[in-house]
Amino acid sequence: MSSRSAHETVIRPVISEKSMVQSQGGKYTFEVHADASKIEIAEAVSALFTVKVARVNVLKTKGKETRGTLARSRMPGTTTPWRKAIVTLAAGEKIQFFEGV
Repeated sequence: MSSRSAHETVIRPVISEKSMVQSQGGKYTFEVHADASKIEIAEAVSALFTVKVARVNVLKTKGKETRGTLARSRMPGTTTPWRKAIVTLAAGEKIQFFEGV
């Protein structure tokens, strides 16, 4: 196990249309630390939100190319790649943070 805290493991929740639809079915999406394992993510989510985690799916999002318009920048580049986890909770569990969004 690493010495990362739960707040360092789970960086932020991902708020998008797709993640809000999935949250109705008990699946919640979070941006996570690049080196965090599924076990560390499950422990961090259950510690932060006091819920029981059933499973964790992890994937890496690739950096996308940007055009570099004149308003922002003259140079094209890429966005930062990041890692996200889709956490499925046990039946009957909910995270109150997502309910008001």
